[in-house]
Amino acid sequence: MAIRVNLDRLLLERRMSLTELAAQVNVTLANLSILKTGKAKAIRFSTLNKLCRALECQPGELLAYEPSAADALEEAADQAAE
Repeated sequence: MAIRVNLDRLLLERRMSLTELAAQVNVTLANLSILKTGKAKAIRFSTLNKLCRALECQPGELLAYEPSAADALEEAADQAAE
């Protein structure tokens, strides 16, 4: 997936554990773990808001776009169709 979640880096910088964050944002440890490992397919804006508030960060610090090979192929196909 082209969207990368930088939760592990932010937790390290803030010297916070995933368990502490889960308690602060009232999200299960399992769901935060899925997000941290990059296995999440979606995130609610309300959850993103809670994470940004607890981590004192902007959404762009938590999420990053990194084009993958599949994205490049899809873009090429889109351009060929135009």
